[in-house]
Amino acid sequence: MSITDVVAQLGWQGSKLSRIENRQIGISTTDVRRLLDLYGVDDPQQIHRLVEMARRAKERGWWESYSASLPTETRTMIGIETDASLIRTYQQALIPGLLQTHDYARAVIRAARPTDPQEVIDERVEVRLARQALLKEREAPQLWVVVNEGAIRQVVGSHAIMAAQLESLIEERDRLNVVVQVLPFAAGEHPAMVGSFSLYSFPAEEQTGAVYIETMNSALILETSHELETYADAFDRLRAAALSPRDSQDLIRALAADTI
Repeated sequence: MSITDVVAQLGWQGSKLSRIENRQIGISTTDVRRLLDLYGVDDPQQIHRLVEMARRAKERGWWESYSASLPTETRTMIGIETDASLIRTYQQALIPGLLQTHDYARAVIRAARPTDPQEVIDERVEVRLARQALLKEREAPQLWVVVNEGAIRQVVGSHAIMAAQLESLIEERDRLNVVVQVLPFAAGEHPAMVGSFSLYSFPAEEQTGAVYIETMNSALILETSHELETYADAFDRLRAAALSPRDSQDLIRALAADTI
């Protein structure tokens, strides 16, 4: 159906649907229901998911209260992360934020932003740890992590901090919704040698998603089908080249013992 056909049947102004589809304005749960009815969507579960997404989108996210210390790209990423059903991430040099310990997170953030005042560092650490509550929710997303071997060998903060981080990473592995694999140095060249990325998929939009790439000064959020396919393929290749989850756990445990 064309935009003209839809707005004519719903009695909307011509620009309304275009602005909704281009994310220039939000959408009410009532309008979501009207659109779904017009489009012939009658699956109760799908209707419920989409209506709930619209409802949550109108709520102020907890992370918005940190706007003074978090850039817009980071707040957008947290919103995407919160709605995702599957998070796939490859990390070249760090343990991913969703699995970082308090001390590890503080050391990483301090190293990246050495001129920030202490209160800003504190807020960023607080946000990073608050994000982790997502993994304990009733409908928690599946988190699949591939970390380069360098990320678990690099000592961050101190040997004690790093040992605690590695031990925590093993504990996280016990969760049914968290999978961690290590990409060994021996794997050689791979499709993500240019850097880290995170790939998000959503329950009600199986063919859509987002890729988040962080840089030192900003971040990129990619959403086209071609971009999503490129990064999904790269992640599949990384996952295939990495150690199995069990072998990864054994390596992490051995490194934790050596780091103490």
